[in-house]
Amino acid sequence: METHASKVADESNYPQGNLESRTGHLDDILKEKLEKAFHKQTSKVRLHDLAKIACEHSPIDLAYAASHLPPNVRPVLYENLPNREAKIKFVVNTDSDTRLILFRYLNDLELKKLFEKMPTDEAVWTIEDMSERRFRRLMEQLDTKKASRIKEQKKHHRHSAGRLMTSEFFAFKMDMTIGEAAAYIRDNPRIDFLKGIFILNQAGELQGYVPARNMMINPPNIPLRQVMRSILHKVTADASREEVIDIVERYKISSLPVVDIDNYLIGVITHEDVVEAMEDLADETIAHMAGTKEKFTSHDSVMKRFLTRSPWLLATLLAGLINVGVISSFQNHILTFVIFFVPLITGMSGNIGLQCSTVLVRSMAIGTLSAAGTRRETIIKELGSGIFTGAIFGVGCGVIIYFIDLFGGSSLGIVPPFAVGAIVGIGLLGGCIAGTLLGVFSPLFFARIGVDPAISAGPIVTAFNDFLSLTIYFLIAWGISSAFLI
Repeated sequence: METHASKVADESNYPQGNLESRTGHLDDILKEKLEKAFHKQTSKVRLHDLAKIACEHSPIDLAYAASHLPPNVRPVLYENLPNREAKIKFVVNTDSDTRLILFRYLNDLELKKLFEKMPTDEAVWTIEDMSERRFRRLMEQLDTKKASRIKEQKKHHRHSAGRLMTSEFFAFKMDMTIGEAAAYIRDNPRIDFLKGIFILNQAGELQGYVPARNMMINPPNIPLRQVMRSILHKVTADASREEVIDIVERYKISSLPVVDIDNYLIGVITHEDVVEAMEDLADETIAHMAGTKEKFTSHDSVMKRFLTRSPWLLATLLAGLINVGVISSFQNHILTFVIFFVPLITGMSGNIGLQCSTVLVRSMAIGTLSAAGTRRETIIKELGSGIFTGAIFGVGCGVIIYFIDLFGGSSLGIVPPFAVGAIVGIGLLGGCIAGTLLGVFSPLFFARIGVDPAISAGPIVTAFNDFLSLTIYFLIAWGISSAFLI
């Protein structure tokens, strides 16, 4: 049955390919409806309207819209979802803030019913927002088998293959026929057979897999060994998230098996899991490049936000004070007009440095900078690009400043106009070279010492680049101006 949400999306005036605008338009409609159902003036909820909205729209869309609701209304929206399956989708797809509110609101029995039907991998991921005391209490109430699977998967590192995998999959012995396997699949509709149908030997070791298409086009009496294919790629549970992403994206694998040291199949990572991991990795990289690792909820105080961001801002503040010292040290040795071009030098060199570091951080994140040859080639190209850009803009800026000084007299006639152009042009080139070197080598340095290289792309490059570019610029200005004043 077609939902109202899909109708709204189909009837929107956005282009067919612009999915971001379509979903954004739907979010706006849902937000408006939910706000109408909640009277802000009286703080009352119109339950009839809220229940109607919950039935008409997808629980996934409602999960995204819930973050715009007041905290006390979100559990009410959850309670009005039509069935248990919809509630599971809502909890899995909503934000951490809403999950925290729900876990405080829901009683133990409701949580038990929720997690009993939830896939193990999604349960482990969702439990991250639950207090340790509540988690232990939930494990005591769940079915022993389900609780043990959740605990076992939760032991793995947060960013490992063991956390990404699902323990619900189909695995059959080689001698089983297609008909017998199909009957078992029909009896277990909750497990998605598109995740993969894996084949084991008599000892339980992973031997191969059977594409879903082969299960449908072959007679039911054929043994699975005759239609299975070899496993070319697999990982262990301790493999990193980046390694999993690299394998799945490079070889376009729909499902990646996870095995232990004895080659026993313990889980499966689907392409959907990898996409979510890529989104998380991108979010973390962007946060690091901005100089923060923050992950706040609406209940977190301003002080907590300040304490999280302040270390990087403190580094920038100290670098700024050092820059003041650099300027004051040269004030008696350089001409006043040189100071006017400081924003130009620091701005250009800083942007070039950030461009170089961002390209390298991205290459590291997606795994394209792992080979020595590729790394050397990328470094050489980025260095060449930064230096060439600095040369082009340096010459162009020097010519412009020459004509400005020739007709405007910005140097007040103290040095010739071509010397003014040379100071700014060569200074800009020197600053851009400094920014390029810092932008290229700082991510590599941080990666070598075991620190996330993304942190160097933001505040580190910005702070130290200003110091280096200013020092180089003032030295060039001092040298050139001294030559003409002697």
